[in-house]
Amino acid sequence: MSASLITAVELSVKPDQVDAAVTAWKAHHATSAFEGRALFRSLEGAGLLELAPVTGWEQFADLRSDWAQLWDTLAPVAEGDFRRQVLGFVDAPKPADTALPQTQYIQMRHIEVPPRVHPAYRAWREETIYDVVRTADEVEVFEAYHSVLSTEPGVMFVSGFSCDPAEYTAVFTSPRYQEIVRQAGDRFIAGGERGLYTTIYARVS
Repeated sequence: MSASLITAVELSVKPDQVDAAVTAWKAHHATSAFEGRALFRSLEGAGLLELAPVTGWEQFADLRSDWAQLWDTLAPVAEGDFRRQVLGFVDAPKPADTALPQTQYIQMRHIEVPPRVHPAYRAWREETIYDVVRTADEVEVFEAYHSVLSTEPGVMFVSGFSCDPAEYTAVFTSPRYQEIVRQAGDRFIAGGERGLYTTIYARVS
């Protein structure tokens, strides 16, 4: 079942050092006491993403130490600082059977919704976004999280798929879904449609 709490750790690395960064990050996982993490590589730039299930807040003292080791390990290949979020599970029209999606690809879909319209947004997305996702075979997993601690607060959808990325992307570029995006931008997204960002990542085996 989907993890109730996850961390998302992103790092932009030097374009010619992505393979080296992947190797170093995986080696860190191999020696770490934390299990269940998944590492992904961006299809849209020189970025890496780690998702990890968290069982409770008592883990964070040890996580800070673990992250400090990861800092030292990846510092030579990093282009910027680590971007970390703690995300809490909300609901899922297509939940994973495991703590994290096991699909070949994931897409992180983020929007910021002002609190005053959040209840209306939740009802609206059930009839629009979730309706599309439930009927799209290309989407294997679709989970809604919300920021608990983040410098980029808001709704984060974790969407898992294993088909060709172009086939998957077609679900969210159809005329129907573009109308959904327009409605969301007009009614719910802070900053309008430009407040939506998405990134696709491939699992690092």
